[in-house]
Formats: sequence, structure tokens, C-alpha cells
Amino acid sequence: MIGRLKQLYLAHREIILYVIFGGMTTLVDWSISFVLYSVHLNVHAANVIAWISAVLFAFVTNRLFVFESKEKKASAVLRELCTFSGGRVFTLLLQELIVFIFYDCLTWSPYLVKIAAAVLVIVLNYFISKFLVFRKGK
Repeated sequence: MIGRLKQLYLAHREIILYVIFGGMTTLVDWSISFVLYSVHLNVHAANVIAWISAVLFAFVTNRLFVFESKEKKASAVLRELCTFSGGRVFTLLLQELIVFIFYDCLTWSPYLVKIAAAVLVIVLNYFISKFLVFRKGK
């Protein structure tokens, strides 16, 4: 049984770690948001601070543990950070567009829209990270 679990983990390691660290990224985002809300910081400012913190956390964990980037030069790491952040801004804007179309315009359930948008964003973020940011064998 343990051997089978190890085999499954090794076969799907990258995706498993992506999901685990994605969950932790969500916890970072929500924890910071809720703490800043509790001290009565403006909700929008709190969300921006939490989002930036979560993106930085995701960058570090994705770089080190999920995609195991071997880049050491500061310029290469900065390129990764900029590409990663740009991808996250793109998917954030896409999510906002989806919410606007399906919730604001078509009045679909906000829960359904949020879940569907989140699934799309998670999948896109994975492919952006894998094929644009931390691509191997450049």
C-alpha cells in the first residue's frame, strides 16, 4: 500500500505539490485579509496587500518546491518573478471579467461563478507557471 502511494506521488508529484501549496497560498491570502479587516483597514487596501503577499508566497513555493527552478542569477530570478506576477495579474483580470459577465450581467449565482472562475484560474496559473515562468530546458 505504501509503495503504491509513493508510486502515485512520484508520478503526480508536481500537480500534488501545486495543489498543496495552492491551498497554503489561499490560507495566506485569507489570513492576511481577515487580520487586516479586523484592524479596520480599508477592505480594498487589505485585499491588495493580501493578494500581493499571496502571490509572493506562491512564487517562492512554486519556484523552490513545485517546479524546482535551478536559476541562480538575480536577473533570471527577477525575470521569473516578473513573468509569474504578470501571469497572476492576467488571471486576476480574467477572473474579474468572468465575474462581471456571469454575475453582474447575467445574474448567475455568485457561488457558481466564483467556483468556475477559480477552477479556470488555477488551471491557467499552473500552465503559465509550468510553460512560461519555470520552464525547464530553456
